Amino acid sequence: MDEGEAVAEVERDIGGILIMAKANLLDRAIAAVAPRAALRRVAARHAFDIATRGYDGAARGRLNGSWRTPNTSADAEVGASSQLLRDRMRDLVRNNPYAANALSVLVTHAVGAGIVPRSKDKAVNKLFAEWAKQCDADGHLDFHGVVSLTTSEMLEAGTGMVRRRRRRAEDGLAVPLQLQVLEVDHLDGTKNGELGNGRRASYGVEYDLIGKTTAYWLFPNHPGNAFLTSSTSTASVAIAAQDVAFAFVKQRAGQTQGVPWGHAAIRKLYDLDTYEEAEIVRKKIEACMVGVVVGGDDTGGVGLPLGAEEVAGVYDADGNIVEKFAPGMLYHARGGKDIKFTQPANTANYDSYKNSMLHTIATGFRVPHAFLTGRLDKVNYSSSKIGLETYKRIIDALQWKVIIPMICQPLWEWFCEAAYFAGKIKSRAVPVEWSPPRFPSADEAKDIAARVTAMRSGLLNPLVAIAETGYTPDEVIEGYVEWNKILDEKGLIF
Repeated sequence: MDEGEAVAEVERDIGGILIMAKANLLDRAIAAVAPRAALRRVAARHAFDIATRGYDGAARGRLNGSWRTPNTSADAEVGASSQLLRDRMRDLVRNNPYAANALSVLVTHAVGAGIVPRSKDKAVNKLFAEWAKQCDADGHLDFHGVVSLTTSEMLEAGTGMVRRRRRRAEDGLAVPLQLQVLEVDHLDGTKNGELGNGRRASYGVEYDLIGKTTAYWLFPNHPGNAFLTSSTSTASVAIAAQDVAFAFVKQRAGQTQGVPWGHAAIRKLYDLDTYEEAEIVRKKIEACMVGVVVGGDDTGGVGLPLGAEEVAGVYDADGNIVEKFAPGMLYHARGGKDIKFTQPANTANYDSYKNSMLHTIATGFRVPHAFLTGRLDKVNYSSSKIGLETYKRIIDALQWKVIIPMICQPLWEWFCEAAYFAGKIKSRAVPVEWSPPRFPSADEAKDIAARVTAMRSGLLNPLVAIAETGYTPDEVIEGYVEWNKILDEKGLIF
């Protein structure tokens, strides 16, 4: 048998593994008398290296044995946790100032005064401006308020929903259409499995055979309403998908609904809350300075009648045993050899710990630390500029990947469809461009100068620049016309 046949036989013995390991001195010594055995040693060592090679993050051991990582789908994970996640996030937004501020900051930067739609048809723009003031089914908000509320719901609860409400022509609206913002609690999360005719549902979202969303199973009333009675319908009904704008941040393929934006910081916020409560209690105890008079008297002590049975303890001036101390009080101790009081330790690193936790929470909410806390004492121009650039890209992605395609565009299409069938416009599909609000500047003068240069060089469309301020170009131009007319009438020249 030649050398090639020997290698082939060894490879068959070890499963065809390509031998790439280096031979050591012992292997070479064995090879001098038994080449085949030496080759097997080298190949076996190489096979062992391959079998034991892997990622440290996937290693199992004593230190990470409690790390549970189930291989579940996005729907299984979100569906099992979504209700508790949004309940906890809502509680934090109600009661925790940092959570409330983080949500407000995100909505303000993502929507602001409004994401302005702009069509090339001025008649459509004028009709939309009129309808935007009447579009809220609850009668409280305009179009930009509806978008802002839906975005807030999406960030706080994970999913934002708007339902299309068609109206009659005699209702007196500019366009017979209104919008109803719904909380995701209306979605029937128990609706799962096969529905017949090739349809299936996953946590309240219905799909057809090819996986297209066809309907949402919604409760007619919020399940958490206090006024629900036995006569109130609690059964969910299927609402066609084209009548619901359903917005959430999709993080995994196959995901049906979203999770709160700051879900990764929920535990940290709760821990910080409980830590601060413990710190407040410690401070109260630390400040609770009292005076204790030791040593009894012949009358059995202050407040005790002569001959009364004396029980060891601390008493107030009325002879009542004390179980709770209040600052500035004077107590009497009797019947004991020694009385000791707790001595709370002073925590000198409280501020540094809290600041570190708030950095972690800010990261979980994906907002700058200064925006979360309102503390600008440690921010300079350079650091704020870098932080704002990163944060701006996060907001840009949220606007253009979620808010505009999932909320704004469906609402615009509903408006155009309703206006078309009402005979108000000539086309059912009207192209539109969206202009989100301009991001706040750390140096307004420099940034405006840069934008002027960009417009003059043709790199920035002036119409887009105007729309980013929250106004439509038509409004600004008409304002100029009106202003110049007033100046002409008054004979003023500036």
